[in-house]
Amino acid sequence: MSDTPRLTFDLDEPGIRKGHLVVPKGTDSEALSLPVFCLNKGQGPRLLVTGGCHGNELEGPIVARRLVDWLPEAQTCGRVIILPVLNPPAVQAWSRNTPVDGLNLNRAFPGRGDGSVTERIADAVSRLLLPMADTIFDLHSFGPLWDFPPASTTHPIADADLMAKTLRMAQAFKLPVTLLWEYHDTPGMFDTWAHSQGKVFVCAELGSGTVGSEALAIYEAGVRNAFIALGLVEGEAECPTFRQQKSSQTLETLSSDELKSPARGIFEPRCSVLDEVKRGDLIGILHPMDSLSADSIDIRAPTTSIVCAVKSGLHVDANEGVALLARPLNR
Repeated sequence: MSDTPRLTFDLDEPGIRKGHLVVPKGTDSEALSLPVFCLNKGQGPRLLVTGGCHGNELEGPIVARRLVDWLPEAQTCGRVIILPVLNPPAVQAWSRNTPVDGLNLNRAFPGRGDGSVTERIADAVSRLLLPMADTIFDLHSFGPLWDFPPASTTHPIADADLMAKTLRMAQAFKLPVTLLWEYHDTPGMFDTWAHSQGKVFVCAELGSGTVGSEALAIYEAGVRNAFIALGLVEGEAECPTFRQQKSSQTLETLSSDELKSPARGIFEPRCSVLDEVKRGDLIGILHPMDSLSADSIDIRAPTTSIVCAVKSGLHVDANEGVALLARPLNR
């Protein structure tokens, strides 16, 4: 067996092709075969769609499989490559990180051909799929511990032209929120690597504790809107209905907007996503459980803002994030 990653078919062949991205075996696991779908209709946008980067975020793989079902009849031009599950071991274990090596795939790019299984997956995608696309949609959800509105997200990019293109693409999803998210400097993120290669990369996030039919419909509608904006399919884009409203807003969140627990205990949320709050408004309450004599602690908004994410009620450690605030983007 080859010790380099390979595709079992030629992405340049016209029409529908189905096969696998083969990730070579290593000292920690056998080779992996990741199913890949490609629909090549000639000239036009070149799009890569991925899901299942984090194994406990299953909306992405489901929506990616839905795309495989309807895209052959709808796509009018260009080439779309769909990899529904980037990290099969993590998905099978319903684990954010790969259970074999404990690594987070979204911190492992561009990967290493001689590394652990997570690094080999990143290496295979970086070598064989990323160069074939100009635009990447990476389908995530915010994980089972958070309430988060359906959103398309991107991080600040130093290249002003690429930043503008990426933000416009994110807004084209017409999801309830487009979020420009200042994230702490974390090496190995898929989007950071793609941006360094000049690619437009949008991460779609759908946050909820369970996978529900209504949420999936919103997610799929947003992805379809983005396909329309790219010119890959025909149709009229429309904001999906979320909590009985059709609206889309562009927000910005800074690293300082993450509210953290002041102590260990049970976090009780006292707000909902997209609530508008003023300075001093109650976001949640931290109930210490180590001592019944310890008072509960109010966690309040430091400034006028919009609640972008709030953690589900659960036990948290001191300095663990419990909410994320944002404000309208002014640029």
